[in-house]
Amino acid sequence: MRTSFKYVLALATAVAAAYGIARSTPYWFVPRQDATVDIHDPALIARGQYLARAADCAACHTAPGGRPFAGGLGMQTPMGTLYATNITPDAQTGIGRYDYADFERAVRRGIRRDQQPLYPAMPYVSYMIASDEEIKALYAYFMGAVKPVKQDNADSTIPWPANLRWPLSWWQLLFARPRTFTPDPSLDAGQQRGAQLVEGLAHCGACHTPRGMAFQEKALADDGSGHFLSGSVLEGWYAKNLRNEATGLASWSEAEIVDFLRTGRTGRTAAFGGMAEVVEHSTQYLSDADLLAMARYLKQLPPRQGRSTAWTPGPDTTTAALRSGDYQVTGALAYAEHCQACHRADGRGMPRVYPALAGNSIVFADDASSLVQVTLAGGRMPQTPHDTMAFSMPGFAHLRNEELARILTFIRNSWGNHASPVSKEEVARMRAVVRDRPAPVLPVEDQP
Repeated sequence: MRTSFKYVLALATAVAAAYGIARSTPYWFVPRQDATVDIHDPALIARGQYLARAADCAACHTAPGGRPFAGGLGMQTPMGTLYATNITPDAQTGIGRYDYADFERAVRRGIRRDQQPLYPAMPYVSYMIASDEEIKALYAYFMGAVKPVKQDNADSTIPWPANLRWPLSWWQLLFARPRTFTPDPSLDAGQQRGAQLVEGLAHCGACHTPRGMAFQEKALADDGSGHFLSGSVLEGWYAKNLRNEATGLASWSEAEIVDFLRTGRTGRTAAFGGMAEVVEHSTQYLSDADLLAMARYLKQLPPRQGRSTAWTPGPDTTTAALRSGDYQVTGALAYAEHCQACHRADGRGMPRVYPALAGNSIVFADDASSLVQVTLAGGRMPQTPHDTMAFSMPGFAHLRNEELARILTFIRNSWGNHASPVSKEEVARMRAVVRDRPAPVLPVEDQP
């Protein structure tokens, strides 16, 4: 009995110490950085708007059908759903009471005004390398130009005790240590600018870098490990490998990357899902110089050890077979019935209208999740003034798991493509992801 009491006492003491240290971290780990910012300066506001678009703030903080930056978007995590918060300058429900130091700590260090840590769904580990001037411009924009919206924030569905926030301070101590942008002397000025955007405000790694057991990004920059931007699955979408590898960007030119980021499509492929939102809310607004800088930086990322630097397609025996009515290959007949009218017998689709399946690195990617999801649920291309043809793809959820798996395996291994097969179990798992996707939380007056 005495031993049990000692154990409980030791455990309680350890938890109390851990809590005390966690609650004190905002004061010694993240000191306030006070500054005076003119939130009425038109030039500073304009700069802040550009940077807010580069940081893609709207994609998370503006729910479909909701008001700009008022929050309510549900984000799936392994532990439950998080809802994006209201970041309009409303004093009661938004960030209207944040002074500059409060804002800076939230954006760059993940600490709310009430000293509570933010979930790492907010990419503050990337925003951390933004400069003081950039944060000041963002503050001027949000406080001086964004319209206040009174909309309460929705609680997460993460159950207790996992929803306790104070342990996140320990996560920040482990994985969000103070850092600044470190220039790579081997890169020229344009590539350096691209690196700053990709690693920082554009936070490409938040989706495209695999995460560890504690949900931390395995690399925050190209540190030699090969993890950075090597591809990851998020909310059922595969954020593709962006390194210069066969299944990454080896088959893409710099011009294609720029075109994709500006319009959401190229002559071969198109953006759907989360990437369509990135283009629509963010990259379409970036300058030609910044888009080219990002493309040039991405193209110089070396492949991981043992990975090929070039995509070598196999022989195309599919086109002739489909055109002659030869459907012996498993999945060929179903492809002809459901897919061929748009994507054609040669798998080349129609440039900028129906994405190609032949030679499309999203099709033969290391992970087929995006291909499975868009086939099941459908999707639409982003709408931009740069290319007004925002076509949609219908979903094929009415097909059985086995049939969808056969079609997708056929697509991933036809017209010279060569990739792993898709199983019916993978399709079944994706059905669950699509089924459980959270609806946005909107005020009654905004609901359709």
